[in-house]
Formats: sequence, structure tokens, C-alpha cells
Amino acid sequence: MQHVKANDAVSLPAALDVSAVNHSYGQKQVLSDVSFSIAPGRFTVLLGLNGAGKTTLFSLISHLYNTRRGAIRIFGHDISREPGEALRLLGIVFQARTLDLDLSVYQNLSYHASLHGIGRREAVSRIKTLLDQIGMSDRLYDKARSLSGGQMRRVEIVRALLHRPPLLLLDEATVGLDIQSRAEILATIRQLVVTDGISVFWATHLIDEVEDSDHVVILHKGKVLADGRVDDVVQSCGANSIGEAFATLSGVASVPAGGGSQ
Repeated sequence: MQHVKANDAVSLPAALDVSAVNHSYGQKQVLSDVSFSIAPGRFTVLLGLNGAGKTTLFSLISHLYNTRRGAIRIFGHDISREPGEALRLLGIVFQARTLDLDLSVYQNLSYHASLHGIGRREAVSRIKTLLDQIGMSDRLYDKARSLSGGQMRRVEIVRALLHRPPLLLLDEATVGLDIQSRAEILATIRQLVVTDGISVFWATHLIDEVEDSDHVVILHKGKVLADGRVDDVVQSCGANSIGEAFATLSGVASVPAGGGSQ
């Protein structure tokens, strides 16, 4: 994994740079002139209600959809012009579960490693190391269907990290999970930023997943309403919290907080 020290971040291009991106489904425009950038080695939250355009934006960043208007760069590599190089630097955890339930944890992970050209011996080493980091080394040969929702999500995170990408995207990674699983997964990802220096772009509609020290991009009805450090956004709105700031900017009475499964 690419390690980013604080004094190195200034010399590196943005981990993710989104410039004037627009996207429509037929006549319905879902993203309107979306622009922001995130620095290397930071935890950045994409905060927006369901239907804000978060998943569409992630689909553009991951090149599932073509970017027809605007530009997206990952560490300086344009996703449209250099998709191979850009995607090599990207790890993705989608909202929908994507493990093959009939395969073991090892089989799911080793298959993904082979797609990235990682040799068997190196793949086994990386898989065991990452599973040990998340406390799941004892589930290596268990079938995916035997795992809890939180454990499946952890395996998907390991899978996204196998090729050691410097940028990790997670789309509503805690959806459907209980409070403890949500907290554990969020803590795991935040720790990766600290220990491994990776850049994280975390999409959520839950206000309690945002911390004051985070960089936040507020997306509402396809438009960026705020982009900056959480405490700066709060202060600029004259609010007492990011929840109040979101309500002020969007005109929405309240934004959801977590509590039990969703």
C-alpha cells in the first residue's frame, strides 16, 4: 500500500480530483457541475441523503459509467484517458454485497488477487496479513454465507485492499449493520488512514459517521453544497454541528443518525 507522510502530501497530486462533472439519466440530471478534490492520506466523507447522487458519482469514479462532461483524476491520472492506471490506484467497496456466498473467504479473496496479477504465494501472504488485522484469520476457509453482515463487509474491505491501492472508496459501507458492527468497521477504516496513509472517500447518509476533523463534501440533489473541513463548514453556516449545517444548507429538517440496523 502506498504510504503518505504529512510532509509528502503537498508534493503529491490530489488523491481524487473531480472537476465540473455532470451526469444525466435520460432527461433527468442527477449530478450538476460537481467539483471537489481530496488530499492524499485523508479521511473524506461524502455526506448526502439517499438519492443525492452519491452512488452515481462513485460509478463515474470507478469507471462503471463513462464521464461525458467534466473530468475525474485519481492521483493525476484521468479516468477517461488512462483508465487502467487510474483504476490500479483505486480500491472499491460497493453498497451491495458482492461476495460469492458459495465460495470460502480464501477463494473469494484469492480469485480477486489473481485478477490483479498477484502471484499465489504473495496473495496468500497478503490475505492472511489483512485478515489478521481485522481479527478474521480463523474464518479463512469458511464459506462466505456463514459470515454475519459485518464480517462480510470486512472481507470486502480486505478484498479492496489486496492490490494495495492508495485510494479506497466505500459506498454506504455500514448500511444494514448493527451499531457495534458499524462502529468497528468505521474504526478499522479510520485506523488504515493513520497507520497506512491511504486516502479514504467514505459515502454515507448518517451524520454520526462524520467527525470534526474530517474533510466533508456535502452532496444534495446532485449539487455540492459544501466542501471543506467539518469544523470550517459548521462555522461558516453559524451552526453548532455538522447536522445543523447540513440542515441549513439543504433546507432539510433533519439528517439521519445511526441507531441499530438500517
